[in-house]
Amino acid sequence: MFNFFKKTKKSENGVKPMPELSDLDGMTLQEGDVVEALRYELGRCKIVIEDHQYFYESLFTGTRVSWTKMIDASTNFQKVRKVKD
Repeated sequence: MFNFFKKTKKSENGVKPMPELSDLDGMTLQEGDVVEALRYELGRCKIVIEDHQYFYESLFTGTRVSWTKMIDASTNFQKVRKVKD
């Protein structure tokens, strides 16, 4: 009916798999990538993983924002653009 008690899939070691992140252009993001954040005045950020969760860490201020706050509701992509080297 509402799937309130829907079981989530876990890997063999019992830990939920990490979500796959994509920027506004659809490019896949991973830990260590540098991106330009389009929210919260973070500027350029580096993607870091801590306690099995993604964070965007500002290279200028050191501020950390969870990946869940950067989701674009209309596309389900992240509100960031990957910086190409």
